[in-house]
Amino acid sequence: MLNTLLLSSLALFPPTLTGCPDWPQYNGSGHDRTVDQTIAKRLWSDSPPATEWTIATPAGFSSFTLAEGLAYTLVERDGKETAIALDAETGEETWAFTTEKVKYDGGGGSGTENNRGGDGPRTCVSYQDGRVFVMTSDLHLHCLDAKTGEGRWDVDLIADYEGRNITWQNAASPLLEGGLVIVGGGGEGQSLLALHQENGQLCWKTADERITHATPIATTIHGVRQVIFYLRSGLVSVRPADGEELWRIEYPYRTSTAASPVVFEDVVYCSAGYGVGAGAFRLSLEDGQWSSESLWRKRNDHMNHWSTPVCKEGYLYGMFSFKDYGDGPMKCVDIRTGEEKWSQDGFGPGNCILVGDDLVALTDSGEVVLVESTPKAYREISRATFLEGKCWSTPTFADGDLFIRSTTQGMRLDLSADK
Repeated sequence: MLNTLLLSSLALFPPTLTGCPDWPQYNGSGHDRTVDQTIAKRLWSDSPPATEWTIATPAGFSSFTLAEGLAYTLVERDGKETAIALDAETGEETWAFTTEKVKYDGGGGSGTENNRGGDGPRTCVSYQDGRVFVMTSDLHLHCLDAKTGEGRWDVDLIADYEGRNITWQNAASPLLEGGLVIVGGGGEGQSLLALHQENGQLCWKTADERITHATPIATTIHGVRQVIFYLRSGLVSVRPADGEELWRIEYPYRTSTAASPVVFEDVVYCSAGYGVGAGAFRLSLEDGQWSSESLWRKRNDHMNHWSTPVCKEGYLYGMFSFKDYGDGPMKCVDIRTGEEKWSQDGFGPGNCILVGDDLVALTDSGEVVLVESTPKAYREISRATFLEGKCWSTPTFADGDLFIRSTTQGMRLDLSADK
């Protein structure tokens, strides 16, 4: 199953680095939506942050990826999913790569006047070592030159690996780890796949699983590097080098699972909508054998839907609601007990990240809200409206700048010191 020649070459590729000043893939460089930086412009009572540029981002929920001075995202043009690269400083488009026409299951319009979803790309671009990786809604993986957008190689999971898509199409972004592109969506015996980043050659394939809309994460638990998928069967952890299964935890699936797992020390948290709710599990490793215990379970409660929370010092912060558009709350929840520490309405199913000690939230109606990351109480720092359209994507941050987008607009905000 494992190509030994390729395995030996993977030693040349270190794991994805944490602490990177950019935002190279969907959940950030550390796979936890967290950057160890500082927001200088925090108080907006006199004036909100400057908008450095604004572009049209027609349709879809792709977030910005940031690397080497470029910002990447996916939009829909003429019914086709199109990856675009922008000069991060100016917003000028440097290249565009158009994929095949995509037929969606249908989700309504892109404005805030309805909340039926909307057509358009669901995934995000991933970057490493001068290459970007694009997985389309119909499970077609493309490797492109990061500077020019020229195609390097591509793999069609449906045609090449008997892939099986899902309702509303794929929304999971490619995971880059140790020189591999790790994805889900193949058929029986090859549901989970790892391809060499340089040439797309298969390194390993495994499992008979059905994917969800959740992007997998890479993490380290008990000193063991692993990739955790949130699949229809539940949580499944594999070793990134060869795909060997390390552990699995059964968890219910209903209609759609879209939020990524969250890890704090030896605790793994997951949540889904449609009545499923949230739970947390403690993992143990003894004599090479993994085991898990359920710490708590909240059925039809603590639902993140597609809004993956962040975790700081054992506390989850994020949007906990299900189809509570506009008014859904941001909450703080103890990941170890499930205890709710505070709740504040007025966010809807947006998303948030952690920049230093500040939570940066993007509401579904286009507001950017800064909140202190403390379990003691909800403490809002600043709030202002920036975007039109529906905002179900994730804000990203690098070098003092915040990048946000909706189904109609994308922009860069200057959160560095006042000029």
